[in-house]
Amino acid sequence: EISREVVHWWKRSSPCGTSHCSFGFLFTCKGERLDKMKQRRYGNSRVINATALLSERTNFDLESTVRQRLQTAPQFIKRLELETELRGHNGCVNCLEWSDNGKLLASASDDFHVMIWDAFSYKRVADVITPHQGNIFSVKFMPKSGNSTVVTGAADGKIYVFDLNRSDSPTWSCRCHSRRVKRLATAPETPYVFWSAAEDGDILEFDLREPHKCMSNECKVSLICMKNFISSSNLVSNVVASSAQAKCIAVNPRRPELIAVGANDCYARMYDRRMMKLNTLWTANEERINSPSGRDTIPKNSVTYFCPGHLRKQYDKRYKAITYLTFSPDGKELLVNMGAEQIYLYDINNAKEPVFLDLPPLNDREIVNSEAIRKKLPEDVEADQKLGTDFLENEKYIEAIYQYTKAIQKAPKCAFLYLNRAIALVRRNWCGDIYAGLRDCHTALWLDPTYLKAHFRLARALLALNYVTEAAQCLGELKCRFPEYAQSYGVQMLEQDIDRVVKHPNSTQDTPEIYDLSENEIFWRTSAKDYKDRFMGHCNTTTDIKEANFFGNDSNHIIAGSDDGNFFISERSTNSISEVFSGDTNIVNCVQPHPSICLLATSGIDHSIKLWSPQPEENFESKHRVEYTEKAMKRNQMRMYEDPFDFNDINPPFCAPS
Repeated sequence: EISREVVHWWKRSSPCGTSHCSFGFLFTCKGERLDKMKQRRYGNSRVINATALLSERTNFDLESTVRQRLQTAPQFIKRLELETELRGHNGCVNCLEWSDNGKLLASASDDFHVMIWDAFSYKRVADVITPHQGNIFSVKFMPKSGNSTVVTGAADGKIYVFDLNRSDSPTWSCRCHSRRVKRLATAPETPYVFWSAAEDGDILEFDLREPHKCMSNECKVSLICMKNFISSSNLVSNVVASSAQAKCIAVNPRRPELIAVGANDCYARMYDRRMMKLNTLWTANEERINSPSGRDTIPKNSVTYFCPGHLRKQYDKRYKAITYLTFSPDGKELLVNMGAEQIYLYDINNAKEPVFLDLPPLNDREIVNSEAIRKKLPEDVEADQKLGTDFLENEKYIEAIYQYTKAIQKAPKCAFLYLNRAIALVRRNWCGDIYAGLRDCHTALWLDPTYLKAHFRLARALLALNYVTEAAQCLGELKCRFPEYAQSYGVQMLEQDIDRVVKHPNSTQDTPEIYDLSENEIFWRTSAKDYKDRFMGHCNTTTDIKEANFFGNDSNHIIAGSDDGNFFISERSTNSISEVFSGDTNIVNCVQPHPSICLLATSGIDHSIKLWSPQPEENFESKHRVEYTEKAMKRNQMRMYEDPFDFNDINPPFCAPS
């Protein structure tokens, strides 16, 4: 049964855009289109377009269509609450995985057990005692196996495959990794094949149909050896660089040739494995040691790097680590959860390199019209703008940014809305806020090249990001374009600040890179693509397995675990936190949405798995919702500033064996 308010929401958001549209739309509109297809003429004959018919046939799955559109309906999100806890583990639950059909849930823990649960009857259907001797960090169902084959990877560097229809003894094993195995990955339509990422810097590919003998010259399983591109042999300022470590891995569900890898830095790497070949582990290491030219074994055009623009030049980038990444259900976007930073969303097809100084051309006519009165905003936009200004004046920056974002969605070509949001971002000064403000200044200038304040704020943001040369160029262009303001107090103060930095540069600004990078690695880093959007509010400094995921097949929500024991649900449309729930007494690491319905599984330091679902409207009581979300967000951001965590620590404070 679907509640009345959800049906109303369906009508308002229906594709045909009419108020009378209901579920009948799925039949009437599809039927009308089908009739038109059948009547389509080709020349003088009346024929059926078979290709169009086949593509339309998939849309007649009414149940699937309804579920996908209602999976994260606002009414469901508002009534989300803890449904039950699955108990049985005797250690931190480090990983969760839904089966393809969503009927089973797999969990793995520090107690070396893998448990399979029926999430709807709350029963444990299998308990596998693995031979692992380290914390299990990843568990996966093998595709097309009837949910009977699972793969595990653990801190002991070993990988095991289990047939749930047999005994607890593994049917396949591997000890090729020399350090902790952090993540495994599978492709939905690729049975028998899976990938592993470990802290030894190796990305391995396995095919269960082929014989496997660990570390042999005949066994070609090495897809990527990150040590080929990043060496840690250099010592700079008595700082020892850690070796390249792979922290997470994901396979594009629509394009399985694309594999994304996160490491112990700020770069998300996407590889096209069609252009790569498998090597033996012995060959990969020998090429790195004996032949400097052999380090670049992967073609340049087969790899794309993604990195937030403000982190490319930052000296402390070596302390960043990507704890989790995943592709969107449609395979067009990549979501990256970065330790001691925010969550970033990348458009893998249309991402561009970051731009720090790109001023639009200014002609004489525009200069003459620079003082022209701007058009009056619509009433609702004006209301959002005034409310945002009130929040800004009262130093309520979170609320101000939210109001300006709402106004921008309604009036996307209004330059001063972007500038006001940029001011709020710079004053809030969370991780990445100054760079986000710089992007807004660019947008404002391209909408209105005569916008003096946007020009000035852009120069300030460049200086704050240590782009001193660009800041000086921007200020010089400002004085050239607006000579009447060249002697103003603000311009003179900015000029003095730039001169001061030029004469006394920051000691860490030009510190040499402590890593020895290959030629290809330098190319990939310098051409890294910038983010499309970002999400914040959570805290990610304590564990390096913290997840962030798309919630819903429409990818309209982002969900993330946090070090404060909460998990956060963000709306992509408004880029704001919609709900916060208390999910663990210490840390929420795992957030895994069900593949087709509004059901969420979470876990962390507690020894239980929590299931969350919309509860009935009658007598609904939210016991785990966190009311003061702004306070929680501020506290988390301050914690990431004041208590950074070294993700290279081999003995993390949490997730130790029970």
